[in-house]
Amino acid sequence: MDAASHGAIDRRQPLLVHQISVLLLTFSAYAAFHASRKPPSIVKSVLGSETPSAGAGGGGWPPFDGPSGTRRLGELDLAFLSSYSAGMYLAGHVADRVDLRRFLAFGMLASGVSTAAFGAAYWWGVHSLGFFLAVQVSSGIVQSIGWPCVIAVVGNWFGNSPRRGLIMGVWNSNTSVGNILGSIIASSVVEFGWGWSFLLPGLLVAAVGVLVWVFLVSDPRDLGFETTSKEVEMNEPGVETTESSDLGNGEESGLLGSEQTDEVDSTTTAIGFLEAWRLPGVAPFAFCLFFSKLVAYTFLYWLPFYIRNTDVAGKHASHKTAGILSTIFDVGGVLGGVSAGFMSDRLNARASTCIFFLFFSIPTLIAYRSYGSMSMQLNISLMFLSGYFVNGPYSLITTAVSAELGTQEMIQGNSRALATVTAIIDATGSVGAALGPLLTGYISTRGWNNVFLMLICSTAFAMTFLIRLAKAEVSSKMS
Repeated sequence: MDAASHGAIDRRQPLLVHQISVLLLTFSAYAAFHASRKPPSIVKSVLGSETPSAGAGGGGWPPFDGPSGTRRLGELDLAFLSSYSAGMYLAGHVADRVDLRRFLAFGMLASGVSTAAFGAAYWWGVHSLGFFLAVQVSSGIVQSIGWPCVIAVVGNWFGNSPRRGLIMGVWNSNTSVGNILGSIIASSVVEFGWGWSFLLPGLLVAAVGVLVWVFLVSDPRDLGFETTSKEVEMNEPGVETTESSDLGNGEESGLLGSEQTDEVDSTTTAIGFLEAWRLPGVAPFAFCLFFSKLVAYTFLYWLPFYIRNTDVAGKHASHKTAGILSTIFDVGGVLGGVSAGFMSDRLNARASTCIFFLFFSIPTLIAYRSYGSMSMQLNISLMFLSGYFVNGPYSLITTAVSAELGTQEMIQGNSRALATVTAIIDATGSVGAALGPLLTGYISTRGWNNVFLMLICSTAFAMTFLIRLAKAEVSSKMS
């Protein structure tokens, strides 16, 4: 795709304008993806029985009512997240070889259709477990397109910026913003019928997909901006550096002839899957994300259900209140992601920053389970802190760390490795994300203390994979 294909976009705008546009579009895109993933967690307490021990007549929507309801809801999460993780490996491989704008837009439109299809079961009166599983598998596959594409686009435009941790920490709040938006939308309309909780987020992600198709520019070279080893910096207005002069923020400079752009494209080849796995740091961070995402996604898919079925100061929250209260966890996650990015930039120590957040998330989880039911104020405070510490490393690894590993010196700035490396790390994390909600569906029937024990053990395992890298960072600082 060349610059001519973006007829609606001013190709002679300063670089900073296009970078801001890319950040806003990719932020909105992935926030919409996450908003469309939130409805299953909001309607769990509607589809399933009121409590895990309720009898077959305890209400709900067949086949999710009765004592087996929570297990079947966990199997729905497994269907989505396992297909999502498997699709992620393939999506990253494909994203390095196709037009990112079109591939991302297709994923968003298809996600809108699959999300709406789940909600349509409400009006169609569908009670077949096979139907719901098939929809979730389809949703997982098309949703897996999103992350490799958006992270590759942002990596193309921001390269090896020294402020990458902070920039991408702020940008990665798209996941929490999407969760909050999806929770509010789904919770607000669930009382009119749970089908609406899926239909509206489905329409949202499809609408943003149209905007991506029309306006997104996936690579600065598509507009004629020159790149050096795919490193594009966002500089302060009025501050000129060697790289910014090469890029040409002015209207006359910074536009390449088509011959030079074609030459850059022709000499860049995508990296192999096994070769990407062997890159330094990829495997440790991938397995750390496995356990980090297990914890984060357990909260994503089960927190509203947990709030609904756990008394706080002797009272149970309504379906709507539980859904809205769960957004406090995501609000903490926004601040945690930004803080982790800022801290890692200041220390230039990604692994050590992750270990810091993981370490403090353990006592926070213990406190939330032990004291969260004493009062609503304490519940909200501890939920916020849990989101802050749990989402900090998750956010850092999936953004700044992935982009850094995908453009490291060993591969000489090969931008076409970025989506593959990103997909490997996030797909490995998504395997853990699939396992956590599934296990929760089974373990919660034996008490929520066991669920929190699983989360604490997973956090401890996540730390172990980064100890060697953190030691190297500390040694480097001391020497």
